[in-house]
Amino acid sequence: MSALKDRLRADLTTSIKARDDLRSSTLRMVLTAITNAEVAGKEARELSDDDIIGVLSTEAKRRREAAVAFEEGGRAEMAAKEAAEGEVIAEYLPAQLSASEIADLVTAAIAQTGAAGEGMRAMGKVMGVVTPQVKGRADGGAVAAEVRKQLG
Repeated sequence: MSALKDRLRADLTTSIKARDDLRSSTLRMVLTAITNAEVAGKEARELSDDDIIGVLSTEAKRRREAAVAFEEGGRAEMAAKEAAEGEVIAEYLPAQLSASEIADLVTAAIAQTGAAGEGMRAMGKVMGVVTPQVKGRADGGAVAAEVRKQLG
């Protein structure tokens, strides 16, 4: 049984009792996404906390992207709702890495793989080392941008 999933369920019950509509609807959505991930594929399985963090990261990213899209479309009210949902989800994610922490991890990975001077050909090799280290703690796009910057 996943401790994180239990915490999400308990917090959902608490938020329903407190009549916190935003939190309860967001947690319902997240728990549904987790259930969908558990039954996807050939056979149903229980997700580990790491898997759940992956689902949460995806959901948080969706909220960020939707908020930007609504903002650009002039729908500030909807953008604010998406951003607020993203903040609720972020409470369950590990602390996010700063840009300088990402840069340090990328620098270390380039040294570790001996990719310095290989240019963009080494992108996959470096990303392969960095990605597991930042899982759930940094946006993949930000990491890839930093790798490009340091390699290129």
